[in-house]
Amino acid sequence: MRRLSPLLLSGLLLSLTTFGCSQNAPETANRTSPIDNRPPAIPVESGATRQQSPGRFPETFEGAEKGAYSTADESLTSGSWHFEDALIGSSDQDHKNGQHAARLRGQGRLRMNFDAPSGVSTIRVTSASYGDDPASTWELWGSLDGGRTYRRIGQPVRAQGPRLTVTTFQGGAAGTLRLEIRKTDGGKGRLNIDDIALLAANGAAISGGSVASGSSSTAGSGSAPSASSLPPATTAQAEAIVSGRDDNMALGNPSGATADVNNATNYLLVKPQFTIGYNAQRGTPTWVSWHLNRAWMGSAPRQDDFRPDPALPRQFYQVTRNSYSGSGFDKGHNCPSADRTTDLDDNSATFLMTNMIPQAGNNNQRTWSGLEEWTRAQVKQGQEVYVLMGSYGKGGTGQNGRFTTIDQGRVTVPARVWKVLVILPEGSNDLQRIAAGQARIIAVDTPNDQSVSPNWSQYRVSIDAIEAASGLDLLSKLPLPVQDKLEPLIDAGPVR
Repeated sequence: MRRLSPLLLSGLLLSLTTFGCSQNAPETANRTSPIDNRPPAIPVESGATRQQSPGRFPETFEGAEKGAYSTADESLTSGSWHFEDALIGSSDQDHKNGQHAARLRGQGRLRMNFDAPSGVSTIRVTSASYGDDPASTWELWGSLDGGRTYRRIGQPVRAQGPRLTVTTFQGGAAGTLRLEIRKTDGGKGRLNIDDIALLAANGAAISGGSVASGSSSTAGSGSAPSASSLPPATTAQAEAIVSGRDDNMALGNPSGATADVNNATNYLLVKPQFTIGYNAQRGTPTWVSWHLNRAWMGSAPRQDDFRPDPALPRQFYQVTRNSYSGSGFDKGHNCPSADRTTDLDDNSATFLMTNMIPQAGNNNQRTWSGLEEWTRAQVKQGQEVYVLMGSYGKGGTGQNGRFTTIDQGRVTVPARVWKVLVILPEGSNDLQRIAAGQARIIAVDTPNDQSVSPNWSQYRVSIDAIEAASGLDLLSKLPLPVQDKLEPLIDAGPVR
């Protein structure tokens, strides 16, 4: 991800409501003005403190206790925070790193009662659903004037499931910065927030506010720059949209796969990183579906830990890395390693053998590698992509010649390898935007052999053609009239 200029977040805080969510007017603490009926900001508590010392990020919620949802200020490791409809949870149902995490319900809020100093380049927030609760939506808001006015930073984030997910907001603040996390859906689902990190451009943690011993209230931040002194919006603001992780199977279940052990040829494996329709008789996935945006891309190294998938039922044959030994075929990823680099667990998941097919080396290392790199380049430019990949047929040609199976007949070598990319600018309401014709759709179908051209674009076909050959229904979540319109098309757009 490219680093943004130091002034970008300042401009973003002023202008992002018009870019991402124009109905959200800026909040203000002026309750008496007859000409301004915008919702007021929650007043910032202030008061005297004793035995103060400087705090520091990240905020892990490990240094305090708050067992009730009542409104209160709490002195944490980074400084004083204001809690509304929020507490510090420590139960087994709280998903957390360590012993504590914040827990929000309803429309709960967490707000800094202090200003972080200038120089914030990156903001990271970890979130998950509490226990088995339904998904929650939260937003990050920021103030450059000591809490008098706030603007939303980036797009809403959807926290779904028990797995802690890190959301990164990339930008820069030339002045001081105060943050507020808002649970916005108001639903029954409760939200865990943990490990709030503010980092400088060199990766160092940003200092926090004053931490008081024996008091839960800290002094206010003192004088703050006026809103009128903030820099104007910049045209580069689109680069700073926060990336949330969307549903890996948002386009539908192409084969109607189910998690039924009696359905060995069409078994559904749902993982945080991707979703698989698996054929245990072939020892390969029929299809793999995943979402790719900047939230999935980080600096985690390639793990290369190829291994059987422990989620497969015991009665299914377990393909191992040795199943491919001496075959002349690569262990070809469906969901690529480089598409999942936020953390080690994400990257490691791509090396499960249920994500592999016997793939001709030239197909894997040249044609498919080029397509994958091109896709990630689109993401780095602010796009998000829904990806479907699979294979069909029987018989491919590797370094040792043509084979129909390997591993003593237990793993089928596919004849064709295909992929569908649905590409659109980062945003929300993706299915509606796709249906409205705002996405670029690319379908590719290649032979699984050594003579395949490195130029993947010459293998572009229609989705209809892949469906006819594979028997799948690839965009089943879209309305039928939309499918009828989009699926016959063959992309002819630029690829360089």
